[in-house]
Amino acid sequence: MAQQRVYLDNHATTPVDPRIFNAMAPFFTEIYGNPASKNHSFGSEAKDAVDAARRQIAGLIGAQPKEIIITSGATESNNLAIKGVAEAAAAGGVAERNHIVTLTTEHKAVLDPCQRLELSRFAVTYLKVQENGLVNMDELYTATHEKTLLVSVMHANNEIGVIQPMAEIGAFCRQNGIVFHVDAAQSIGKIPVDVTAMNIDLLSISAHKIYGPKGIGALFVRSGKPRLELRPQMDGGGHERGFRSGTLPTPLIVGLGLACELAGGEMASEAAALGGLRQKLLDGIMAGLDHVTINGDMEQRLPGNLNLTFKDVEAESLLQRIPHIALSTGSACTTANLEPSHVLKALGLRHEAALSSVRFGLGRFTTEEEVETVVEAVVQAVTSLRASALISNIS
Repeated sequence: MAQQRVYLDNHATTPVDPRIFNAMAPFFTEIYGNPASKNHSFGSEAKDAVDAARRQIAGLIGAQPKEIIITSGATESNNLAIKGVAEAAAAGGVAERNHIVTLTTEHKAVLDPCQRLELSRFAVTYLKVQENGLVNMDELYTATHEKTLLVSVMHANNEIGVIQPMAEIGAFCRQNGIVFHVDAAQSIGKIPVDVTAMNIDLLSISAHKIYGPKGIGALFVRSGKPRLELRPQMDGGGHERGFRSGTLPTPLIVGLGLACELAGGEMASEAAALGGLRQKLLDGIMAGLDHVTINGDMEQRLPGNLNLTFKDVEAESLLQRIPHIALSTGSACTTANLEPSHVLKALGLRHEAALSSVRFGLGRFTTEEEVETVVEAVVQAVTSLRASALISNIS
């Protein structure tokens, strides 16, 4: 009898919500015009759909529709935000602003663009975080100075789910004339985001983290004064207010828009349900196993996230024992060498502990029965692996 498959890797990606899939379908075969073709009804229909989606996206984060720039996803949005601000400043001869501040726990889509800018005239400060994953605000204040152009901080971490103090960081940046960029790929639709209240200048969004399609996202670009200078990273046609050229993928944009609307309307109830399921998962694992530790702050955390270290158990071996359950190690394989997660190392975990850690990502479609299945499978697998290791050590 086949084992029940369970998907608990919702930080990596989410399944498309059937409501979103159904809303997208007509735009592949019926309403297929180019939104930029304004001289006929086919194009006008597509443009109306894009405009409606732009309003839905903006509504989720308290923005204006004109401030939403369509991209291929959060990675492109991060690159456009970070490189765009830096290159605009350099081109404008703003010599006194060539410093960027970010965190060591950021996604590679932020860290890599920052490292690329270090090859030119920019200096980057990579702030360490505290053991609970939260930034030390005093250290952030100290790290900035008169040459600081940009601060880029992820709202909710993709591995440990820790939520950074956006409003406090945003207020400080605004007071000091520093551009504030937020990678919100993991937080959008799961916890409240208000770009005005948080003083956010740039914010990256991805559809496939909120039950929308892959390959589509957005960048919020604050309008108003002082004007935010941003150099495009993709030229050719002047689409999206000149920030991002390319024919708009109407079906995907419709999916992103509805994903934002649904997430906003169901956020509170979904968060409560996920919080309850996460507690059930944690209680079950803790009751069945000892020597299990939680990585990251449990109070300031996404409701569907749990990251655990299982002492004396290699995470990769654990996942190989339960292939019917989708989990993540938070590790990356580079040239066949397993490296521990840079996020967990930033928390102060030793090499062995980082390689013994597993990320659980609960989502909209996770059920209580599935959580029970995961608890049973993980407890049995960890117990078996520890017993095997003990026998091996004795022999």
